Amino acid sequence: MKSADPVTLEVVKNALSSIADEMALVILRTAYSSIVRDSMDYSTGLCDRHGRVIAHGLTMALHLGAFPDAMQALIRDFGDDIHEGDVFVFNDPYVAGGMHLPDVYIVKPIVVADELEGFACTLVHQIDMGGIAPGSTAVYATEIYQEGLRLPPVKMYQRGKPNDTFFRIMQLNTRIPDKLAGDMRAQIAACNSAERSFRALVERHGSADFRTMLTELHDYAERLTRAEIAALPDGTWSFTDYIDGLGDEPEPIALKATVTIVGDSLTVDWTGSSPQVKGAINCPSPFVKSAVHLMVKCIARQEIPNFEGYLRPLNIILPEGSIVNPTPPAAVAARAIVGWRAIDTLMGVFAQIAPERIGAAGEGGVTFPAFSGWHNGQRYVLAETLAGSWGAMRHADGVFGIPNPGGNLTNQPVEMIEALYPIEIEAYGMIENSGGPGKFRGAPGIVRRYRMLGAETTIVMRADRQRHLPWALDGGSPGTPSYHLVKSNGSQRVLPQNPMYPLRLVQGETFVHIGAGGAGVGDPLERDPARVLEDVREERISAEYARNVYGVVIGDAEKTAHLRAELRASRDPHKPKYLEYFLSPLGVQDYRLDEGRNLSAR
Repeated sequence: MKSADPVTLEVVKNALSSIADEMALVILRTAYSSIVRDSMDYSTGLCDRHGRVIAHGLTMALHLGAFPDAMQALIRDFGDDIHEGDVFVFNDPYVAGGMHLPDVYIVKPIVVADELEGFACTLVHQIDMGGIAPGSTAVYATEIYQEGLRLPPVKMYQRGKPNDTFFRIMQLNTRIPDKLAGDMRAQIAACNSAERSFRALVERHGSADFRTMLTELHDYAERLTRAEIAALPDGTWSFTDYIDGLGDEPEPIALKATVTIVGDSLTVDWTGSSPQVKGAINCPSPFVKSAVHLMVKCIARQEIPNFEGYLRPLNIILPEGSIVNPTPPAAVAARAIVGWRAIDTLMGVFAQIAPERIGAAGEGGVTFPAFSGWHNGQRYVLAETLAGSWGAMRHADGVFGIPNPGGNLTNQPVEMIEALYPIEIEAYGMIENSGGPGKFRGAPGIVRRYRMLGAETTIVMRADRQRHLPWALDGGSPGTPSYHLVKSNGSQRVLPQNPMYPLRLVQGETFVHIGAGGAGVGDPLERDPARVLEDVREERISAEYARNVYGVVIGDAEKTAHLRAELRASRDPHKPKYLEYFLSPLGVQDYRLDEGRNLSAR
């Protein structure tokens, strides 16, 4: 056929996006486990007959960019053995393009008139895939064999008939078989829904014309991406960010990204990032690639369609054996912290390339505690995804209470947790006097406090941003740190950010999550006093904090001017006053912030 008219191409593009969104709604409405149904830790998409992405659901961005590698693995293994009624399942990061074992792909080929025309793709964080820890996300695993059941691409249905062997193996390798089976059925239901709609779309336009339109849309996505890159300056820029590290005596783990732009092509080189570690935060390459794909789309001035052609101008270098591209048998269960930090690292690079489009660093990604135990004679696993504190933009305060840009994940409803698990949520909200001050301030941190009602509760957790604070811009202040505490009998202990052991709490003990606050932009002493007054009225900060950090005397412009002059002359960058307000309630009296925004506190 000749080239399709732009209107038809737009209609087809939007129809494909609608199908992917419909898949997401099917999973949301039919999933069993709270990590899927309430936190929405899953993703959906469509691929053409070659396995190239042609649509994404409005789901988790750091999942979606991994679909190309996963589909390449599937087609590599089954290119000549794909039939109507087949359904494939896989999760392994080393042979199947996976990210970690709980993230399970279920993919269904779509056949129209005996011809393969596409694939319906789902990815769901399954609540438990076995392994050393409930929830299959143990930071303290040292090799992937400890992390759960590894699945290369296999057929869970063959020509419409279930593979009973697969289902029997799965049932014996999970602590929560009913939830896992229910969530997998939700994935299959989403694929079946997409199959019907996709088939109708192909039949409406005819196979030949439909394939030609997909090719044109891939090329269109490429042209848009190249135009966006060409509008950026040529050159090379680098930025390094750090993860706090593992265990009780953590060693900083570096993530370094170097971006080179030449004409309409862009290279991201992760050389200089730390080697892989003896812990489970090593990050398989598809997850880091997802961060790059996300950043390119976020800085674009116009919307780039979700067609894989947009990847053609991108070159991503990921050194083997590094924290961003580990080699087997490195453990990867808690790999997500590297993916979230990769976003911050790329933001640090693009803040130099296109400064007007990039804000300061936020909370650093999702904190992931997994609680497990026994309740009413049954095993349970509660996995939480805690985030919601953005850094400031150049002309706006950081936004509070919405997902990190890397994923449309939500914090689970308090009432749902208390109804399903032997846990009471004692507090959930905004932390006063938190976040990084600035002309535009970072969002406050989040507190969430859990009291254990069961006889014994095991917690496996992954967190960050206690020592290496969210970075600021233009003279703003770094964000406030993340802390995790256990309170028992009137005393408290501070936990490492990534404990290399399971935590065991008894009835009545309390686990406290204190999320990092976003960083600020611009000098805090230049903040509009009216904005400071609003923050006091909204109880984001105290009046005392307003005076001693922002130099604002409420209702007195003359005293404000004098006080700001005094503070400007006397402030100590190594002992910033705003951190004292945050740390003192935690019992921390001695602290120091070095030039690299690294916090030491006792």
